[in-house]
Parts: sequence; structure tokens; C-alpha cells
Amino acid sequence: MTPGLHHGRRVRKLTGRVIFALLLVASLGAMPLHAADQASPEERRRQDFYQCLIQRGERISRQALSEGENRQQWEARRSEVRQRLLYMLGLDPLPPKTPLHAVITGAVERPAFRIEKVVYQSLPSLYVTGNLYIPKRGTKPFPAVVYVCGHSPGPTGAKTHYQHHGMWFAEHGFVALVLDTLEFGEVPGIHHGLYDQNMWQWLSLGYTPAGVEVWNAMRAVDFLESRPEVDPRRLALTGVSGGGAISWYAGAVDERFAVVVPVHGTYTVESQAVNHGVEENCDCIFYPNIYQQDLSLAGALIAPRPLKFLDARRDPMFPPAGYNAVYEKLKKVYAWYGAPDKVEVYDEDVGHSDTPSIQAQAHAWIQQWLQGDRSPVVPGAAERIPEQDLVCLAKAPSDARNYRIQDEFTHPVTLEMWKTEAAWSARREQLLTQLREKVFRAFPQSPVPLDAVRKPNSDTWANGYADVFDVSFASESSLRVSGLLFRPRQSAGSRPALIYVKGRHDSISGVDFDALLPLLGKADVLVLQPRATDFPIDDRQWVTLERTAEIMGETVESMQVWDIMRAVDFMVSDLRVDPAQISVYGKGEMGVLALYAAIFDGRPARAVLDRPPDTHWVGPQFLNILRITDLPEAAALMAPREIVALTALPAAYSYTASIYALGGNKAEFRRAGDLVEALKLGAP
Repeated sequence: MTPGLHHGRRVRKLTGRVIFALLLVASLGAMPLHAADQASPEERRRQDFYQCLIQRGERISRQALSEGENRQQWEARRSEVRQRLLYMLGLDPLPPKTPLHAVITGAVERPAFRIEKVVYQSLPSLYVTGNLYIPKRGTKPFPAVVYVCGHSPGPTGAKTHYQHHGMWFAEHGFVALVLDTLEFGEVPGIHHGLYDQNMWQWLSLGYTPAGVEVWNAMRAVDFLESRPEVDPRRLALTGVSGGGAISWYAGAVDERFAVVVPVHGTYTVESQAVNHGVEENCDCIFYPNIYQQDLSLAGALIAPRPLKFLDARRDPMFPPAGYNAVYEKLKKVYAWYGAPDKVEVYDEDVGHSDTPSIQAQAHAWIQQWLQGDRSPVVPGAAERIPEQDLVCLAKAPSDARNYRIQDEFTHPVTLEMWKTEAAWSARREQLLTQLREKVFRAFPQSPVPLDAVRKPNSDTWANGYADVFDVSFASESSLRVSGLLFRPRQSAGSRPALIYVKGRHDSISGVDFDALLPLLGKADVLVLQPRATDFPIDDRQWVTLERTAEIMGETVESMQVWDIMRAVDFMVSDLRVDPAQISVYGKGEMGVLALYAAIFDGRPARAVLDRPPDTHWVGPQFLNILRITDLPEAAALMAPREIVALTALPAAYSYTASIYALGGNKAEFRRAGDLVEALKLGAP
């Protein structure tokens, strides 16, 4: 493998991928039909969930640059696509271009070029280190290249591993700025917050390290524009692996890059889902895809500027199905602009490796379009400079915020105290719109028929209390959710109904009805198991499911909210329950999911909470929620319907209580000792 690619993590990722693939093999069509038929109900539910993710990925990739689109239609929506991409990267609104405070901390001299050690601040106290390669021969100003590195761990920064690129460019008449990554820079930050660190708040913050990397590359252009050696009209952007993905994104949103060459960073949402690609890839490859965009749209934003992407046929992270599909889409776009010669794809029968021939292809493309030189590039190995000689900083600056930038980059909301009912009413409408547009946008547009099934269950002792049924119904076209239904034996009438939303950690047994016993025979009770709670899953597999959901524009938790809303549909349409009699209930985070379902469904009379978290920093995770609101304010959207707490609520919920009081609904925000009191059933 080429020096500079991330050896150790690849071994670890492949191990995890194999385990996950074995568990989900049927979703890839690899399980024999007889084996699929013999799969346990739990295994079938696991397969169905992942198949649902695959179908979503197929739809996203299929709809991007659809067959009937033309240049005029594309131009009409181009600005919106760019703005949405910026938002998903955490860059809308764009940060202010604060002073770079760029300094040159030293230099290395070679016969053909000079290397300057550069440090700048892309945001105040967000430090970027890099090496600037400047030719000593040729006519100024030179064309320039921003090289965004892939994952190459080491205290000298990723840039030292990729020095051969900088040297080649400088020897051939280019200025080249080779940038460290946020993770593997001299002032290190974090790339693998979801992958390794369980920093699930990244989802709610709408944060991706790709946003920081794109911003650092954009500010690199600002720096290069200040240098007299550089012709700012002739700039190229390239990088490998993580740097390949950043080349796509930065090239799409910053038109100052005249030529873009991503290497090993091309994918479709569909190919990532089908091939379990997220199990291979760093968090910097993806963004919270709330607008459900595919990578071909980033390529269309680059058009008609020269674009060549280079890939490998045996790369499990970016398989051929992905980069070939992107190329087919972009051929059409470049044809609209009369520039079919400005887009190319090149691949080799290798793995995830920056081979000399791939390097030569990248260099030749940049040479062709920035220098007008079509002569072939001969691969060659340059004499490496000792890595320590390329270090920019003697020590990390004391004010650096690189390590905590993920908590600040997307500007999490600070809740405002609403002092009048009119002010809250205006905020309420704004908040509901923002939540629908930027958090729960991926909810299915048209609910599918429920196709509900009820089967009597005679195997439980609960039959002594009520009639018990195993139930299931369609939540989406390829996904059913299940539960256990308890119905009183007396004739139906207007009686209370409860949807108890179980979590995957709620119990070790399906027979956990103790808290429900006082309700049985008096109320319709549905014990619901939303998706991903109804089959065994370990933490590593959960990471893969959550990150796969992210590139579909959701989280597993937001999908579960939809399942709960469908359960309300089931209670009303199939059981003929009076909506005004429905309560939703869950423990911990599941209660919050039930609350959101009640808010967006609009029918349940109350949400019953039991030890809920007080902030989305803890959970549950919804894309972008912390850029818009937090739990105490979102909970108030339930008013004037009831919120009932079975336990003392955290102090943060005094904010919710204050909003209930504004509307004269103080009594509807209350405490109850148990479910009987919560549902106002009287003494058991």
C-alpha cells in the first residue's frame, strides 16, 4: 500500500465490515433462498430494515439529475443545490472571512523549489498547517494547486506523507499548498466522532468534519490569492481518499477552483448502502444528507470546469458501482455545456492505493488544463525530505480550538425565553416549519397502506387480564413494525388507549408487563417495537446503521418517530380508537420519540415521559436539531395537549412549563405517580 494511506484503520474496518456483512448478508442477495426462508423472525426484521435503507439509497441516487432534466432546468435549481450542500456541510451561512493571520515559520531549500512552512487560522484559533511548494524556475505568476490530504497519522502532519505531490508540482511549474487534515494536523482535531467516539451529538449538531476541511480549503485559496507568485485564475484542487471526497465538496461550492481532481473519493448513496460502505469510511466522507442529495449533484456544480476522478476497481470504500454511476450522470451534464472533453473517469485494478500511475493521471489532467500541456506525465519517485524538516510549529498554540471545533462549528442554538403568548405563537410556527424542512424532511411523503395483521397470542399469562394479539403493520413500503396488543374484553367504546414505545435496552425479556397491569382490561394497550428495537444488535452494528441512516437524511431515531406515527394510524383506522383517548409513552429517550410523534401527528391527547433526557446533546439524535432548538423548547410544541411526567423532570423542563403557562395551559404540564394516574383512569 502506498505510504500515507491509513494502514491500521483499514485492517480494523475490514474486520467490522465482515461481521456486519454476515449479519446482513441477505440484504445483498447473498443468502440462498432456502436460508432466507428459514431465517428467524428477528433476522428477517434485521434484513427488512437494511433493505429499507437500500431502497432509500436507490431512490436518492436515481432521482439525482433525473433522465428528463436539461440544462435550463438544472440552471434554475443550481443555486439552491449549492446552498443546500453548504448547509449540510455546516457552512450556511458561510462563516465570516476573519483575518488569516498567516505566518511562515521556516523554509526548506531545494535546487528546483522552496518549501515554506505555513500556518493560518481559517477561523479565529482554528489552526491549519501546511507546506507551500514554490518553483525557483519559470515565469511568474504560476498556476497553483491546493492538495487536501487523506488520512495519514503522524505527529508531523498528514502533509509530510504526501510531499511527493508537492514536489512534483513545484518541479513542473506549479505552486502547491499541501494542507494537513483536521484530524492529522500538527494541531489535531477529531474525524471519527461517530465511527469511534460515540459522539452522537454530531448528528444533532448537523456536524461533519468535512465542513471544516472544505472551509480550510476555501481559506487556502484566500491565502494563495495574497501571494504574488500565484495566478488566482489558474487554481486546481486535488487530494486522495478523504482528500478526494473533500475535493468534490470544496470544488462544488467554491468556483475559484478552475480544475478539480478527486482521487478515491467517489460514491453514490446507493453504492454505500448496498456495499455497507460506511463501515469502511471515515466520518469526513459524509454529511448529514437532510436534502437527500447524491454526489453527482456536487459534480454538476463543478461543471463545466474540468473534472477528472480517479478510482480503483478493488476499493471497498468507493466501489465501481458508485463512481461509474456518477460518471454516467455527469457525462450528460457536461454535454449540456458543450464540454464533454472536460469530464473523465479513470480507474485501475487495484485497491485503495495512490499508485504512481494514478498520480500521473491526476498530474497530467491539471497540467493539461492549467498549463495547456498535453504531454504525458512519467511516474517517478522523488527523494523524500525528512518529515521533521517540514514541521510548521514547535508546539501547539495555547488558544487552539481544533479539538473542540465540532461543538462550535454549526453554532448550536441558545434557547430564548418567550415572554408573551404572541411571541411564542410566532416562534411555534417558525419552529414547526424548520423542523419539517431541516430535521424530519426525509419522512415519507405519502404513507403506504397499513396492511395490518392481528393474530391471537395464547402463549402469555397476560390473557388472564385481556385479549392479547401479535400485530404488525407497514410503516414503509418495505418495512413492517410489530407489537403486542392488549384489548379489554368488554365491548368497545370510548376508552383510553396507550402506545408504549419500547427501546432496544428496555428489558431483557418480552414479558415486562408489570407497569401495564393496572391498565389491562381497562384500556387498549399497544406495546410497540419500532425498527431496530426488534432484533439483537450490538454497538458496532448500531454505529453502521446510524451512519447509513445519516446519508439517507435521517437518524434511526427519526425513523422510529415515523413508526410511532404509523402506530397512531393503526390505533385509529384499524382499532377504531378515539384519537382524543390516545396517549403515547416511553422510558428515557423513547419517551422523547413518542413526544415528537405526538407533536407531528397531532392526534394523541398526551405524551407520558419517564426519566427523559433534558437535551439533545444527550439524545435522542435528530439531524440538525441543535442548530434549531433543544428538547425543552421542542417539548412545548405539544401544548395545549398534555405532557405528563412519571418521575421528577430535570430542571431544564422549567422552560417548557413556562411556555405552557403563557398559553394558560399550566395544568396540562403535570406529574403523575403511575400510568393509571397519567391516563386518568382512577384507582386501579
